[in-house]
Amino acid sequence: QYSAEQIDKLRDPSIKLLICINPTNPPSVRLADDTLAQIAEIVATVNPGLVIITDDVYATFVQGFRSLASSLSRNTILVYSFSKYFGATGWRLGAIATAKDTILDEKLAALPAAEKQRLARRYSSLTDDTASLSFAERLVADSRDVALRHTAGLSQPQQVQLALFALFDMLDEARAYRESVQQLIRRRLDALLTGLQFNLHPDPLRAGYYVELDFMTYVNEHFPADFAAFLKKSYEPTDILFRLAAQTGVVALNGSGFDGPPWSVRLSLANLDEADYSVIGKAIRSVAEEYVTEWQAGRAQP
Repeated sequence: QYSAEQIDKLRDPSIKLLICINPTNPPSVRLADDTLAQIAEIVATVNPGLVIITDDVYATFVQGFRSLASSLSRNTILVYSFSKYFGATGWRLGAIATAKDTILDEKLAALPAAEKQRLARRYSSLTDDTASLSFAERLVADSRDVALRHTAGLSQPQQVQLALFALFDMLDEARAYRESVQQLIRRRLDALLTGLQFNLHPDPLRAGYYVELDFMTYVNEHFPADFAAFLKKSYEPTDILFRLAAQTGVVALNGSGFDGPPWSVRLSLANLDEADYSVIGKAIRSVAEEYVTEWQAGRAQP
């Protein structure tokens, strides 16, 4: 989560753009309601021109989700995909949405004359009245380098699949599928933690689609300081990943690739059977214990 002090940086009107992944990846938690309210207050009072891009692809995996697009629709570009929710990542079924009444069109209208002329030349193949093109229309045109705008959009099979996904969710008024998916993710997380012999504090904001295990934080909390120094001196942060792959066949990613802690492992809970995550947890714990054994052996030497 973000502190109030961090969010307060948005009060600076020189900040023009906020890019948000909500729920996050890989921490996999949704923004707290207090944070959403603070951002809305800042936009309403001191930074009304702030443009927000929010990627809400993991929204359906957590209870009580609220998008920034719901409270700041005029300022927000909403990005969403059905791929995670329905396990159809290969289809690449996504959408970008803006409100009909959006500050983006106001910003286009307020551009300097020279910039408007440049954009008029860019979109001149579409219409003589380029000033009338909305931000959304320009976005569609830009997706095909303008000249090929007539080919923009999804193929017919993709459109049909997108419609089926949307209709399925709309007709499921009891949210039975959504609840079953959330429970499935929770069971997989529980299985992983059982294998790790580790507990997580309950968090109502947790989506749990991913989990990021920060080994150095755990080491600092449960071992003497010289164990952490031993790890940093003797190994690269990715060493555990190679050991996992070589010894157990478990292939994972390093959290630093997602700007996470360097000594972290990122796992997806969306891909394997529940029992597999218990095996993965045991494998990670087994490999991690090797470092403790090596450290203790070094301390025992005269």
